[in-house]
Amino acid sequence: MQMNEVKDELLSSDIRQLGRLLGDAIRNHLGDPAFERIEHVRQLAIRFRRDNDEAARAQLSDALQALSQEETTQLTRAFSYFSLLANIAEDQHHIRRTRAHLIAGSPPRQGSLSHAVGNVFDAGKADALETFFEDAFVSPVFTAHPTEVQRKSIQNCQMAIARLLSERDRVQMTPEEAEQNEEALGRGIVTLWQTRLLRTSKLSVMDEVANGLSFYDHTILRELPKLYSSLETMLAQRDARWEDAELPNFMKVGSWIGGDRDGNPFVTADILRSTLQTQADKVLDFYLGELRKLASQLSLAQILNACSEPLRALAERSADASPHRVDEPYRRALHGIHARLDATRVVLSGKGKQADGVQPYAAAAELLADLDVVQHSLVSNGLRALARGRLRQLRRAVKVFGFSLAPLDLRQNSDVHERVVGELFAGAQPGLVYLDLDEEQRISLLLAELESPRLLTSPYAQYSEETTSELDIFRAVREAHVKYGKESVPNCIISKAASVSDLLEVALLLKEVGLLRQDSREVDVNIIPLFETIDDLRAGPAIMARAFGLPFYRGLLASRADQQEVMLGYSDSNKDGGFLTSGWELYKAEIELVTVFKEYQIKLRLFHGRGGSVGRGGGPSYEAILAQPAGAVQGQIRLTEQGEVITAKYANPEVGRRNLEVLVAATIQSTLLPQAQLQPKASAGAGHLAAMEELSGTALNAYRDLVYGTEGFEQYFWESTVIAEIAALNIGSRPASRKKSTSIEDLRAIPWVLSWAQCRLMLPGWFGFGSAVQAYLAAHPADGADVLRGMYTDWPFFTSLLSNMDMVLAKSDIAIAGKYAELVKDKALRDAIFTRIRAEYAATLDALKLITGQEELQQANPLMQRSIRNRFPYIDPLNHVQVELLKRFREGKQDAAARTGIHLSINGIAAGLRNSG
Repeated sequence: MQMNEVKDELLSSDIRQLGRLLGDAIRNHLGDPAFERIEHVRQLAIRFRRDNDEAARAQLSDALQALSQEETTQLTRAFSYFSLLANIAEDQHHIRRTRAHLIAGSPPRQGSLSHAVGNVFDAGKADALETFFEDAFVSPVFTAHPTEVQRKSIQNCQMAIARLLSERDRVQMTPEEAEQNEEALGRGIVTLWQTRLLRTSKLSVMDEVANGLSFYDHTILRELPKLYSSLETMLAQRDARWEDAELPNFMKVGSWIGGDRDGNPFVTADILRSTLQTQADKVLDFYLGELRKLASQLSLAQILNACSEPLRALAERSADASPHRVDEPYRRALHGIHARLDATRVVLSGKGKQADGVQPYAAAAELLADLDVVQHSLVSNGLRALARGRLRQLRRAVKVFGFSLAPLDLRQNSDVHERVVGELFAGAQPGLVYLDLDEEQRISLLLAELESPRLLTSPYAQYSEETTSELDIFRAVREAHVKYGKESVPNCIISKAASVSDLLEVALLLKEVGLLRQDSREVDVNIIPLFETIDDLRAGPAIMARAFGLPFYRGLLASRADQQEVMLGYSDSNKDGGFLTSGWELYKAEIELVTVFKEYQIKLRLFHGRGGSVGRGGGPSYEAILAQPAGAVQGQIRLTEQGEVITAKYANPEVGRRNLEVLVAATIQSTLLPQAQLQPKASAGAGHLAAMEELSGTALNAYRDLVYGTEGFEQYFWESTVIAEIAALNIGSRPASRKKSTSIEDLRAIPWVLSWAQCRLMLPGWFGFGSAVQAYLAAHPADGADVLRGMYTDWPFFTSLLSNMDMVLAKSDIAIAGKYAELVKDKALRDAIFTRIRAEYAATLDALKLITGQEELQQANPLMQRSIRNRFPYIDPLNHVQVELLKRFREGKQDAAARTGIHLSINGIAAGLRNSG
């Protein structure tokens, strides 16, 4: 048995045990015949996948077609639940391996904080760390989207099972305890089996808010403060200068949920208010719980240990009159802090209680000041160890989360802002048609109005529903700044930003509600353009240069510490131009933005709108951050965490902590270590850039010719995938398409990618690459292959690109995709398009193997190969079932059971593939 197989034996054991317990639950609930039928399909699928046995494929197909609707639903549920259990086992195995590595005292792994900090010290750049942390900002941003298929109840069941598996790894059990653990696992799996996979109603925005905030309970509220403490301790152990130092708040977790209005009419001013109130209640409830625990721990008697005068004064101000605590000043002080915080909760969230005479805190800084009094008293009286436990974590939590928990971003489409501003101008200057003006005329008009002290809005005017709604939500932001602080809603993001006027229109709307002061040129939120399409990415640097050349806009940036954030859209650029061109245009845009910002001496912060799948900019975060061009990180980065990726990364506290660490470690390395700046080596850099430009041009033409230039492709897409069924699922608060049409242009990038993932084609993650390489080799017969291999070896941007594509191809299955193609009614259309897709797939595989030198997909990633080996025999049958169900459904068998079966299959396949949307 090889080393990797030995290491993975515990994983295999866990999967076997979970599968056996699931089988017991199925047998007990459905009976032996149902269990035997499901087991027969499982064995056929394993045989086919393991041995590539065509006889097994035929038998599998026959077995699935023979199933009744009820039997099909039973099988779909069984295989879907197994995928969920496999996910749990893999996560726990990753934690097990990581802990074993640490316990053994092995060298730090790449991507860990200790590895990054060690590299910085080894490179002799320890002095740069202090400056780095003073200016650093790292922020994953949680977003909701319409392909998060998993219910919260299912997640809760999974976490319960994960805790039991973890308990077995951490505790040396007696035989009785092991038996109890096994029984509890069985109960957990029975509960999972009996818990409904699908939602019976569509999610509301506030449902999405609650789901997003649940990850704070599990992970963020506790693990993020611990990350700070670990890093402070790590630095102090290496350099005495860091002894007792407290790092600035360089990392926060942000959110779009409840503030993202782009295409979501359900996000209103009232929803924004409710979101902020819910967030405040969440964090204040956490603080109150921590204070109660802290008070129970700090039972220090004054007769045994002195306390500081400020601490004594804090205790005296407390309303705690219990005779049992009269000589316990720390408890009395904490009781008083708790009472004030309870009163604050009444003000900010409407919950809690406010005792007579107790004043709420006006800001989180006041709460922190009281906690600092407790901390200083402990330290000054020789009790430093007590100050470094729960109190240390609570103080850091207050610094990071404040009273608003998570910075909430607003986002809206530039077309909406344009229409609203047009209506305001029409009301103030009858006859002025703003939408008819060209860009320079718009800029001139907007600047004149921004310089003017007057307001365009009138309390006596009647505005459209759209304009009223936009003004209301900006007014709600101003209320939030007063109530929760300006950090509660710090950003306004402009989707589809394509001009300077798009930025100025938002500035004007901010001025109308008092978030921008014309006289001082102060603005209370960051105005952030989001460049999404290929054309917008290409135009973005020039747009920013034009904006920086406007004195008024530069004045606004001066009030924001001369810093401008720019968001880059991975999903829409991919849907617009394909995988290869999207990655290349994003890379070039970053290089050009760095140049522009340096010229105008403006600090750049990039916000990466990455999705879970490679087709939406996904892939390993560590490699993605290191793959940024030189100067693009500069200690600051934001990136989106979306849908099922949030569950995968942050549902488990240890996995969540690891993912937070990875973001910090990559940002440190990318900023402070020049060798981590992934540029082509100087000797071949120009040639690599030219080659990439050539590859991108060919890939773009191939992709757009198929998707947007082939007659009937829209029909092929809607008939060969589950896009119509995805649109009908209760899996998000916003519609799958921006308009009521079947146009690919109007379809959101997220369901576009999920649809291709479901049919195992993954087209957005690779199409065009094979054609690009073939054309390049034909144009450069002498050295083309060597150039491409050199790019893969020497230029980690290209390495990362191919690594992500490798993963997508490994999860694809062209034979299964062919089954979906058979759903297309028009045989000539089906044959014409699928033949092209199959040829491109083969060319892409050949190109990847030629460049990387590997003989099989994911050859360099045994962990992924193992995962595929474990789970694909359970995903493959779901695909076959889904095709059969779609055939029946589209032939007219459209009862509720058929619809449920399709939706169950979507859920199961998404769970098995994990990063599919």
